[in-house]
Amino acid sequence: MIRSLWTAATGMAVQQFNMDVIAHNLANTNTAGYKRSRANFEDLMYQTIIPPGSETASDARMLSGIQLGMGAKAVSVQKIFSQGNFTETGNPLDIAIQGRGFFKVLRGTEEVYTRAGTFQLDSDGFLCDMEGNRLQPEMSVPQEAISINIDSGGTMTAIDQNGNVVTSQRISLYDFPNPAGLLSLGKNYCIPTEASGEVIEGDPGIEGLGTLLQGYIESANINVVEEMVNMIAGQRAYEANSKVIKASDEMLHMANNVKA
Repeated sequence: MIRSLWTAATGMAVQQFNMDVIAHNLANTNTAGYKRSRANFEDLMYQTIIPPGSETASDARMLSGIQLGMGAKAVSVQKIFSQGNFTETGNPLDIAIQGRGFFKVLRGTEEVYTRAGTFQLDSDGFLCDMEGNRLQPEMSVPQEAISINIDSGGTMTAIDQNGNVVTSQRISLYDFPNPAGLLSLGKNYCIPTEASGEVIEGDPGIEGLGTLLQGYIESANINVVEEMVNMIAGQRAYEANSKVIKASDEMLHMANNVKA
């Protein structure tokens, strides 16, 4: 009886954890380049009362045995790197990645990676993200440039009022063998870990890297309806576990009130 109380309590705990993950997804519905998170769970250890295959009194074999599970626990929160929708902005410095890859920016002395291609020019004409961190490798636009063109292969061309090319540079992309293993820092930034593998640098559209789309940003890959359904399912699972605790408590109450 006590076992059911603790088992149901673990179920309530994991559903609360699941709700926290869903809430974070919904909160970032309008965050450019955000990738949805998914909570993964596993069952806890089992109490083996009769092992499967053990002998019975009649020299037969138990086909399934008796094992009682101890509940569930959260094992990971996985980032799902599916493509988000594209939103046209008309801003020539907004760049969306179609496919795999990340932009690299220098945050202080630390190199960090992001899918959010919302860039602007700083006072020195360098391409920076919304936090003022410069895109790597650094790319500058001369003051005399009146238009900027970025093709799908990452070549950025600045043109002056006479139609002359004043600078031409290439934007690099970066990828990892396991993007889900990146460590999220907040503010759309992440850094590599042992789980993500070593960074791979390349040109857009080459060796599996995505291409670039100028004048667009990648929206979060959040399906609000799906998240709402997950929230309802999690709420019902939480409710069911709470009812198990209530039923177990009532059974204990009846047992305590048994009179000789």
